[in-house]
Amino acid sequence: MRVLMTSLAVEAHFNGTVPLAWALRAAGHEVRFASHPALTECITRAGLTTVPVGTDHVHHELVRDLGEELTNFYRDIDFTGELGDGYTAHKGANTLLTATFYAQANNDSMVDGLVEYARFWQPDLVIWEPFTFAGGVAARATGAAHARLLWGPDLFLRSRQEFRREMEQLPAEQHDDALEEWLTWTLDRFGCSFDEEAVVGQWNIEQMPASVRLSLGRPSVPMRYVPYNGRSVIPDWLREPPRRPRICLTLGITARDMAYPNLVSLDELFDAVAELDTEIVATLDSGQLAEVTRVPDNIRVTDFVPLHALLPTCSAVVHHGGAGTWSTAAVCGVPQLVVAGMWDNVYRAQRLADLGAGLFLPPRDLTATGLRDGLEQLLTKPSFAEDAQRMQAEIRSEPSPAGVVPALEELTGRHRARP
Repeated sequence: MRVLMTSLAVEAHFNGTVPLAWALRAAGHEVRFASHPALTECITRAGLTTVPVGTDHVHHELVRDLGEELTNFYRDIDFTGELGDGYTAHKGANTLLTATFYAQANNDSMVDGLVEYARFWQPDLVIWEPFTFAGGVAARATGAAHARLLWGPDLFLRSRQEFRREMEQLPAEQHDDALEEWLTWTLDRFGCSFDEEAVVGQWNIEQMPASVRLSLGRPSVPMRYVPYNGRSVIPDWLREPPRRPRICLTLGITARDMAYPNLVSLDELFDAVAELDTEIVATLDSGQLAEVTRVPDNIRVTDFVPLHALLPTCSAVVHHGGAGTWSTAAVCGVPQLVVAGMWDNVYRAQRLADLGAGLFLPPRDLTATGLRDGLEQLLTKPSFAEDAQRMQAEIRSEPSPAGVVPALEELTGRHRARP
């Protein structure tokens, strides 16, 4: 079958799609990956066939232009479901995210280009990253089956379901769903009508472990997370076991590309670990390193090292909670200290702590003493390593990307609208 995969041009979001793309290729299916031109190098670097469509989105520039007011709003969005702010908050988030993120990342030229190519190539299945709504539009326009490939727990859908339930309690004249309105206009350009399937796909492909996934009543195919870190070279120092406990400190790759400010001070992080009898490996680029005034002797700074190679040598990892870093650490069975303050990162961090596989430290509570104490707990209390390894075993029990291909074949045959 022909499989068209798509993602907005954010490298971390793309990386989570690569193992499944290659599993489909290895099973004999034709796979092509469509995205904004900016992602072309990442796609070809992964050995996949790329289809550049439209013009690059300007979401990053928009965040920079609107400055602190918008970044603070993004930071305060409650995708955890813990605050219970009700319809007004859900409506505000839905409206602003549609205008500043969803419609920007899926700009008209990208949607048009994707639909045009899908009509030419006629895929049987479209697999889309969960914020790349253009994938659902292209599937609708061609009769292809389509599924969302989730890189995290489906907090977006839970928030949307709550918003829609609350809205349905209001008189019809007060219904106001910006995401539905934008997708209705978009689908109408191609002779298609809107329903919720355009938002949620026909089924999900889930990469979170079962203990972290959300049960939201949607058909889903569980799949083991397999790390992919892009072009990877093993440095000389990583070919020998560490002489002291090794800790990885990373802010992830997305923070390098986007305008969101760091939630923590790197100087504070470095001061906190300077006195520990450990080897710290900090993955920072030149821009991030420019914020540092002093690098302690026990810290090795490197621009990039593949996490799937580094983390198995580590006793702990400190990071921001991003999906790729969190999942790679979980696959490697490494206890995590997560300093998370935005979006779904908070949920993953809290769930990790609930399961005993690490600690969650909100940025507002970060102090040098607190961080140092947290790391000492991870290094000295055996329960953290034991629970991290329990989560690792849970992940390994899920089917591999190759193992889910038959299920995707069956679902595609059931859902595609043309013979």
